[in-house]
Amino acid sequence: MKYMKIKNLLLISAAGLLLASCGAKKAIVNPTPAVRPSVAESTTSPAVMKLSFVQKVSDNQVYQKNIVGDMSFSLKAGNLDHTVPGSLHMRKDEVIRIQIFIPLLGSEIGRLEFTPDYVLVIDRMHKQYVKASYAQLDFLRQNGLNFYSLQALFWNQLLLPGSSSVNESDLKKFDVDLDAAGPTLPVTLQNGKLHFKWDADRNNGRIVGANVAYQSDCHGKSTLNWKYGNFKSVGVKVFPADQTFSFATNAGGKQQQAMVGISMDRVTTDSNWDARTVVSDKYKQVDAEEALSKILKM
Repeated sequence: MKYMKIKNLLLISAAGLLLASCGAKKAIVNPTPAVRPSVAESTTSPAVMKLSFVQKVSDNQVYQKNIVGDMSFSLKAGNLDHTVPGSLHMRKDEVIRIQIFIPLLGSEIGRLEFTPDYVLVIDRMHKQYVKASYAQLDFLRQNGLNFYSLQALFWNQLLLPGSSSVNESDLKKFDVDLDAAGPTLPVTLQNGKLHFKWDADRNNGRIVGANVAYQSDCHGKSTLNWKYGNFKSVGVKVFPADQTFSFATNAGGKQQQAMVGISMDRVTTDSNWDARTVVSDKYKQVDAEEALSKILKM
């Protein structure tokens, strides 16, 4: 692998992952009582059947606070086509961290960290890093990007723009095509210029795919497709050890495409790790907007 390109690899991943949360602004929503069908409403009516299925989908989310595992990380974008060892550390509502290592040696060469407040990209090879709030980056700010939507996608859950979570009372906002053919049913949500679609197993409600499409006045259309597989037991629930997401955007003036793959060896709930990375004062901070601009123009 050409390690001189590690910062580009991480930044491309960061740019694409953040497209997942277009249009979502951070907001904490207090739970409200669930909306239940009236006595007069038939339990076999389409509305009740749709709500029941969305509830089944929502109930599949894991309860644990931490998801941790070693993984194989792959990225294809432009002339880049690399697969390297890595690790994934996620702590609910706190951080999503991807680490990349040198094959065989095991030394960390790059780190990508998302928190509710900032994005951090560390290039160990050149002792450089990018750290910025979502609002500091024009591209991200103009798309209204948010940590919680990205978290929901990584955790294999439904998401609701403008909220840090989906409460039971929110489930009626989602639609389901009960007449769809095939092994999955599409669960959809329209929110302004954003369109979400989750493909859920018609029998158990497990999400096996997600699609996010966003039409921006500034950047044209951006799309993200997320696939889930190799579900492993985590407590009484299951979590997808394999995740593949591809994204495309016109941001930067030309069409950009990339595909990222994560394949975890095993899934644990280890909590013995710090949720925040402290960057050494020996590292040089790189301007975030300039760095991201270069990546988008590749």
